[in-house]
Amino acid sequence: MPYKFSSCAEGGREWWPKPTSPPPANVVADEPNSAPIPYVVSATYLLRSSRNPSSLLWSPWQRQVLCSCKCLDSAFCCVPVICGFAANLSIVPLQIQELCRLGRVREARSLFDAMPHRDSITWNSMIFGYSINGMMDDARMLFDAFVGRNTRTWTILVSGYAKNSRLKDAQLLFDSMPERSIISWNAIISGYVQNGDINTAQRIFDEMPVRDIASWNAIITGYCHAHRMSEARKLFDQMRMRNLVSWSVMISGYVQVNQYGEAWMSFVRMQREGVRPDQASFTVSISAIIGLDDLKLLENLRTLAIKTNYEEDVIVGTAILNAYTKDIVGWDKAVKFFELMKERNEYSWSTMITAFAHIGRLDDAISMYERDPVKSVASQTAMLTAYAQNGRPSEARILFEKIPNANVVSWNAMIAGYAQNKMLDEAKELFHRMPIRNSVSWSSMIAGCAQNGENEEALHLLSELHRLGTCPNLSCLTTGFFACGNIGAFEFGRQLHSLSLKAGSQFNSYVNNGLITMYSKCKNIEAVSRVFTWMRTRDIVSWNSLISALSLNNMLEDARMAFDKMSNRDIVSWTAIISAYVQDENWNEALRLFIRMLGEGILPNSLTITSVLSACGNLAFTNLGRQIHGFTFKLGYDLELFVGNALITMYFKCGSADSFRVFDEMVDCDIVTWNSVLAGCAQHGLGREAIEIFEQMKSECFLPNAVTFLVLLCACSHGGLVDEGWSYFKMMSNVYGIRPSKEHYASMVDLLGRAGYLVEAEEFIENMPIEPDSVVWGALLGACKIHQNAELGRRVAETLFDMDPQDSGNYVLLSNLYASLGMWNEVEEVRKLMIDRGVVTRPGYSWTQLKRKIQFLYSGNNQPEHIDIETAISTETVACASPLLKGGNGIHSFPAILLINETTRLPYHEPKDLNSLVYFYHRSTGLDPIILLEIDQSSSEFSNLQGS
Repeated sequence: MPYKFSSCAEGGREWWPKPTSPPPANVVADEPNSAPIPYVVSATYLLRSSRNPSSLLWSPWQRQVLCSCKCLDSAFCCVPVICGFAANLSIVPLQIQELCRLGRVREARSLFDAMPHRDSITWNSMIFGYSINGMMDDARMLFDAFVGRNTRTWTILVSGYAKNSRLKDAQLLFDSMPERSIISWNAIISGYVQNGDINTAQRIFDEMPVRDIASWNAIITGYCHAHRMSEARKLFDQMRMRNLVSWSVMISGYVQVNQYGEAWMSFVRMQREGVRPDQASFTVSISAIIGLDDLKLLENLRTLAIKTNYEEDVIVGTAILNAYTKDIVGWDKAVKFFELMKERNEYSWSTMITAFAHIGRLDDAISMYERDPVKSVASQTAMLTAYAQNGRPSEARILFEKIPNANVVSWNAMIAGYAQNKMLDEAKELFHRMPIRNSVSWSSMIAGCAQNGENEEALHLLSELHRLGTCPNLSCLTTGFFACGNIGAFEFGRQLHSLSLKAGSQFNSYVNNGLITMYSKCKNIEAVSRVFTWMRTRDIVSWNSLISALSLNNMLEDARMAFDKMSNRDIVSWTAIISAYVQDENWNEALRLFIRMLGEGILPNSLTITSVLSACGNLAFTNLGRQIHGFTFKLGYDLELFVGNALITMYFKCGSADSFRVFDEMVDCDIVTWNSVLAGCAQHGLGREAIEIFEQMKSECFLPNAVTFLVLLCACSHGGLVDEGWSYFKMMSNVYGIRPSKEHYASMVDLLGRAGYLVEAEEFIENMPIEPDSVVWGALLGACKIHQNAELGRRVAETLFDMDPQDSGNYVLLSNLYASLGMWNEVEEVRKLMIDRGVVTRPGYSWTQLKRKIQFLYSGNNQPEHIDIETAISTETVACASPLLKGGNGIHSFPAILLINETTRLPYHEPKDLNSLVYFYHRSTGLDPIILLEIDQSSSEFSNLQGS
């Protein structure tokens, strides 16, 4: 006869059969004020408990079960125990497990104690409940009290010890087991894996008498967590049988170490072996596609998801949506995909809000947030992050205060937002107010301090985190390395390195890349070499870090060797090596590499442009600098602040008035911009113009710094403005509180000396509050040479010879001073002194461009060497910077970059000059090419690049 159980949602509490059977007379009715009984899922299951439910009595322990059911929020547990039939003692363990899962261990224990008869399942359930709540001492007491414990009992306690990081207790208990099942072995292996001890896990794995798929999956998971993918792959290939978990573990492991290609190939191989993907494998494979930045693969995956009915899964769909938003090319597809999603969760909405904010479309992010019908905490957190990222932290804080129950993610987002906007005090105040902190909270605060220059505070927070017994995560470790490198805290960095080894992060590429950068900044190149050699996975970032480290430590040849060994290079690689050559003042090689980079189809970024402009300025290549200036418009870098500053400096070094035009056209300026203009004025003797620029800077509320006053004093010196220079020298300390450095004192000596106040300059040096160095005395010696004061010059030179006996410049200045006065005996004495002391002078050289010829003038050589730019041009050796000329990557509006080498020759029927080549190219394409001429003269030390 059919029975019907009505739920509280249906408005009734009827527990008797419908329609004819009355309720059992001995059933205790519900108390009028008790909590509602949850929805009954399976009435049939209850009825199977007894053929005659009305004949059963409700015992005290059965009432305890019913009471627990009324206050539980899960229908899963209440279903089997509502009837409370004695025949169903096996149902009670489910109730105990559910109470423990909800953290209500005391109620579970009351239920356990109320039972008149307990079987092994009940005991195991209660022990398991204690274990998952971290109450291992209680679990052990119950374990010892259980006389009938079985292998399952032992395994539960072993697993509990291991999961609660009590590995020693777990191992002792495991060794004491009278009998072990394969589940017991898997439990102890998983425990060591979860605690990062992969070596012990491998030893136990090797000792196993019999292994199943779970055993293999556990040990492979351990190697993947340790980022030891080669060992994980070796074990994976040894497996005779694999399940979906095996494949998902490997794919996830490859994604964690950024080997996205291997991850995707594993997914493809899984498909070929007939394993059907599930939700988890789809999402991790999408992560691999994001790393590969390949929308075609995403489209292929979507086809498979549609065939397997997973595209409509909200988790997989949100992952696909996230992949689209990571690529600006796929942005339209992302919007379309979102609008067509049949089901959206809070992460679908937050993904779109975050994506809009990331590309600067804050208004669209706000509109998307307003469309969200739920406005969950995830969406609110994404929106406050969007406000913060776009420079509106006050709106972010208002939204944060409106979140009724802000979770730790919201707190973390607000802290990170303050840190991004350099509001570190507000971030600290919020951090100390947090009710609960997780690892992200600490990493956000530590990163905020380091990125805002408070490196000591960042390391203090890292130490505090460690003292609390929490192992720093990867973000905290890498930020700690960054802070140590910034302040040269080598010993602290070594301790942090040791901590990363204990945390099992020795093979993580992010950690190792951070270590390379830290050790390089601490000038310990041996440690850099050890870390790089130790790395098992070296990505492009690793090689780039090594190149930067070697360059920073003046090991340019080694940096170039590392660069040449790279199989794949990105723009960061090229920028690092080009910048290294610029810093080494090998500007020709920097320009050659720049042209080679263009020839390989790699577009420069703003940092590359600034380095190349610096090379052009130092070589005084005005035309080439102008062409690169034009290139910045094509690339969209013309409005970037760093590029504008580099252009101003380049034009000033080339002696071009275009520097003022660039300055006037700049949308944004910073103190570096103003200092660049002032330095240019000083370089060209524009003292009055420098003063006008300085006054304009003050009127626009820019605070001058030490560099500002240094270049301003130089401008006054070169312009002969003594009174103004004295005024600004006093102003920097009296008004702005800037303490003068040795460079400022040297500028004042130069100012007085150039104006002929040699005695005053010497008195100024003698009254300096700091010890004068060779730069200060050198400025006075230069002034003595200008004004031909041999007596003072001799005394100053003797002081300089004692301070730096190998500086040839001081000897040359004194020799030239004597020569200008016709004191040839003294000149000969200076030269003899140089020979006796082994002082070597480098020959000076100059170069200039006359029409299409670059002429070099070397000291000691009366015949100038020249390079003829009017060389023949061969169409076979014109190197076009593909894809620019060929229109690759959809770039059709860019001009060609033509590399012309002087050794080439044109066929007789081709145009014989550069202008003709430009004409024919323009006629065929409608574009004006950018010409880069490479002039190579094998007989000379120097080869130069010059724009036509």
